Amino acid sequence: QVQVAESGGGLAQAGGSLRLSCEASGGILNSPAMGWFRQTPGTGREFVAVISGTGADTHYADSVKGRFTISRDSAKNMIYLQMNSLEPEDTAVYHCASRTKNLTRPSMNAGAYIHWGQGTQVTVSS
Repeated sequence: QVQVAESGGGLAQAGGSLRLSCEASGGILNSPAMGWFRQTPGTGREFVAVISGTGADTHYADSVKGRFTISRDSAKNMIYLQMNSLEPEDTAVYHCASRTKNLTRPSMNAGAYIHWGQGTQVTVSS
């Protein structure tokens, strides 16, 4: 049974930085595409950043481009999200997600991901 778990959220001031980590365990093979999505109360899951199975292909939402960086360590089945120049608008619950094991191409559509973590809260104060 595949499990996905995030860590690293917390409180930051505007202009500060946080680094999120995500580990996928339990039957992960062939380094599937993974990604980060975020959600605020009353909204759906918003695409943030995704990365291919090899790590060579990445995509970012326009709102975070140039400030956030997604990376992965496939040997450890982990991905990371380095968040710099944080803004109050980045406040949300951040979820990590993985596609099924043979799908290495990333998608910006949350519906393409079948394994999800519980999420980690990121709060940015002004």
